[in-house]
Amino acid sequence: MQEKFMKIALNEARKAYNKGEIPVGAVIVKDDKVIAKAHNLKELKKDTTKHAEILAIQKASKKLDSWRLEDCEMYVTLEPCSMCAGAAIQARIKKIYIGTMDYKTGACGSVLNLLGDYKFNHIVETENGVLADECESMIKEFFKELRQSKKNNR
Repeated sequence: MQEKFMKIALNEARKAYNKGEIPVGAVIVKDDKVIAKAHNLKELKKDTTKHAEILAIQKASKKLDSWRLEDCEMYVTLEPCSMCAGAAIQARIKKIYIGTMDYKTGACGSVLNLLGDYKFNHIVETENGVLADECESMIKEFFKELRQSKKNNR
């Protein structure tokens, strides 16, 4: 079941990739049903907060007519940053399944661990490595192409 939902998140990440966005996709699931999905739109919208996780949380909250997403799980292709990890805590997300870790800005265990090292009023469980190879290869491919594009434009 985890791979099924991560594949949907990967499809969202591909949409971001095709728009020139960092390819991150997020899916929120409740009772084994997708209730929200999103991908990064930060560059397109010129808005720092338009991360896949934030957009998915907003959609799920609208769908459930509540900011509390206590019985929901999130699948995200790349480890959430501190903003997105904080939003997951505030939304009371039950668990986050992470595709690949982000060793530059990740806040769920790589650079820091907002979800495990601090005593907040809500604990978000995590599980790492769901379809890790696919998630990691998409990120690496994107940045390789970006570097090549910048090199060619010099």
